[in-house]
Amino acid sequence: MKKVRYAVVGLGSITQGALVPGFQDAGNSELTALVTSDTEKREELAKRYGIEPQFAYSYEQYDECLKSGAVDAVYIGLPNHMHCDYTIRAAKAGIHVLCEKPMAVDERECERMMAACEESNTKLMIGYRLHFEEANLEAVRIASSGQLGDLRIFFSAFTQQVIPGNVRLEEPEDRGGGSVYDMGVYCINAARYLFRDEPIEVAAVSASSADTRFQKSAEMTTATLRFPHDRLASFTTSFGAAALSEFTLLGTRGWIRLSPAYDYQKPLRYELMVDGQKPQELEFTRRDQFGAELIYFSNCVLEDRQPEPSGLEGLADIRVIRAILKSARAQQPVVLAPFEKKDRPTKEQAIKKPVVKAPPLVKAAGPSAKK
Repeated sequence: MKKVRYAVVGLGSITQGALVPGFQDAGNSELTALVTSDTEKREELAKRYGIEPQFAYSYEQYDECLKSGAVDAVYIGLPNHMHCDYTIRAAKAGIHVLCEKPMAVDERECERMMAACEESNTKLMIGYRLHFEEANLEAVRIASSGQLGDLRIFFSAFTQQVIPGNVRLEEPEDRGGGSVYDMGVYCINAARYLFRDEPIEVAAVSASSADTRFQKSAEMTTATLRFPHDRLASFTTSFGAAALSEFTLLGTRGWIRLSPAYDYQKPLRYELMVDGQKPQELEFTRRDQFGAELIYFSNCVLEDRQPEPSGLEGLADIRVIRAILKSARAQQPVVLAPFEKKDRPTKEQAIKKPVVKAPPLVKAAGPSAKK
């Protein structure tokens, strides 16, 4: 096998606008099947990407797709509460899984997904695209180098205005909806890969305006994570504020700020200050982050090695998300059980893939798109 053949499952805005175009220059990856129950999407996108009609499936035909012999792996870009079922079904069919983050709704689902892939000897990777992105990995390198001194504080904000009717608002938090699952996972993951450790306690508070968009999940949540060695990470996510994507990491000698930090549609930038000197600024060329993760995962399949952002990485974030939601509801801190996670992203994982032009979307719109 020289190329990994993929079925893309779920054809929302990010999948259509970023993931599918990533196959263009991913030489070890090939798009061979599509799965969606929207007939117009299925037919138009199959024609656009040269997919034979018999390999364009509805959700009801998912198992038929898995057994078709036309795919080696699936990319799961479905709503969060569907990740577990579709991953387990793929694993049982012997198909490798690249699952979008957040991994699942709760820890039990994560563990079931991991067990199914382990039993079937299939690879499972969670789609942490920033684990291959140069700006974030340079921040990891700087944080680990000692330049900033003893790392003490991380804080972040990731916010956007989400339009009414979007699935992120329609699904309640017990089914993976809300800003903590959708955007908080980036902040939690960044704090973990910069501190290179796991939080031991969380405290959180949520609030909402009278806006009818926030009937099923909170408008915004602020969380504080306590890490070993008395380090603190805090972040705020919101579906009802102007768009912002940034984090700052402070040590005893300096700080680094990424703003934007988590985006894929614009260049990322950082400021670095050490020992009171004038901050240095650096902008990173915009890259194709989704194609990079396809290349990486396909290499893992072809070379029979475990991905770094594995199911365990996904579980590490989900357990924190669940504790945050529990703390916000109970209005008291939640202590996390010990959790060991050795593998962390490093600068060696950076993949510089030229940006590709986003194609027109078929019956899909981003969460902040105007109607």
